[in-house]
Amino acid sequence: MPNPIQTITQRLQNLGIELPPASPPAAAYVMSAAIGSTVFLSGHIAKQHGKPWVGKLGLDMDTVTGKLAARAITIDLLATLQEHAGSLDRVKRIVKVMGLVNSTAEFTEHHLVINGCSELLFDVFGESGRHARSAFGVAQIPLGACVEIELIAELHP
Repeated sequence: MPNPIQTITQRLQNLGIELPPASPPAAAYVMSAAIGSTVFLSGHIAKQHGKPWVGKLGLDMDTVTGKLAARAITIDLLATLQEHAGSLDRVKRIVKVMGLVNSTAEFTEHHLVINGCSELLFDVFGESGRHARSAFGVAQIPLGACVEIELIAELHP
């Protein structure tokens, strides 16, 4: 359980995570949009060494690797959220996560892949990181990426 007295920056440091610069949009959209205190983050695809992390779960990628990809996406999502909010300490709670897993029709462990995101959000935000979630298998994700995740968060004023 994360120490509630630590700042989010301190928790990230304790986890050995340095947030990258927030990624720009890859097409005709914005990376974040808000209605009141609710922030919607656009889907972020898995990247490895700065390039799309390509693969299909159940074909050429296993659940453990997919989970690592989901964790990597979460770090990028946090960078975007920080850029939008100015500080991750403004996050009141993570509301919802939606995960898309590029998978074969036979693959059934989408929920375990997206745990890579959910578990990291809990490690960073504690109880405020617990969220509603959907995990879907899809035939393809842009650029052949193995996983894509979007996130909704509520901010403190």
